[in-house]
Amino acid sequence: MSFLPSLPDPTNLGDVLKAFPKGVPELLAYHDVILRGPSPLKIAERELIAAYVSGLNACRFCYNAHTVYAERFGIEPQVFEAALAHLDTAPLDARMKPILRLAKKLTEAPESVVAQDHQAIIEAGWPQEAVADVIYITALFNFMNRVVSGFGVEAFDEVYDGRRQAVRKMSPERRQALNESQLGTDEYVKYGRGIGAIKD
Repeated sequence: MSFLPSLPDPTNLGDVLKAFPKGVPELLAYHDVILRGPSPLKIAERELIAAYVSGLNACRFCYNAHTVYAERFGIEPQVFEAALAHLDTAPLDARMKPILRLAKKLTEAPESVVAQDHQAIIEAGWPQEAVADVIYITALFNFMNRVVSGFGVEAFDEVYDGRRQAVRKMSPERRQALNESQLGTDEYVKYGRGIGAIKD
């Protein structure tokens, strides 16, 4: 339900960003840099981190949106709930597990992060730039989850269920190819323009 009388009921994130656009152009541009810009992490892996953090925060809207995005770029559907339930046994590339462990610590107990958390990612074969990207993505989605929860944005489960089913009709090859073809795009800024929160 809407928490503010000026917002519609139900409230979508787009309604919030359009009604209160302070910093929104920069925020969405940052989404594009972090989630679609150059990185050692594939787009799919970055969207998985976003979905995982949102799941840890019980932010249904962001969890719905970013599980759909992550599936669109090739993450298998069974990964999300399994990772949230028990990361060690989740059907996930072993190289991603120390990444999600760091994301979990940063989300739930940031004061507990130690150098070994970073070293575990490096020992799994990632460069230091990947560690930095994990930190930035985790921080961004803790921020976004609180924006969504603070304004009372609805989960829109049925809408995202429909989008999820459409994504699952795409071939695995097409979904994997998107990791390259969508690199460097401004998908989030275009979203901002589409909802009227960014006006050039």
